Amino acid sequence: MAKVSMVEREKKRAKLVAQYAARRVALKQIASNTDLPMEERFKARLKLAKLPRNSSATRLHNRCQITGRPHAYYRKLKISRIKLRDLGSTGQIPGLVKSSW
Repeated sequence: MAKVSMVEREKKRAKLVAQYAARRVALKQIASNTDLPMEERFKARLKLAKLPRNSSATRLHNRCQITGRPHAYYRKLKISRIKLRDLGSTGQIPGLVKSSW
């Protein structure tokens, strides 16, 4: 089990990313548009830098939905390898058969 504080921190980051997503996209389009004057593009970059750091999507880290484990995460199932094995062994994941030899 991951620390509750880390899981909550990740939830807070996800909320910030969703809140500032539209503003970030708009500012990035202005900053990368070469048809605009350099001053306007620079102002957009400054506004982008003033946004909270945790509102950037690159600060998010995938975590297991059940345990909060940050490593060995399967994106398709949104769970870690350990929980995948546990749930597969108990037959709770349709189509998954745990092999043993």
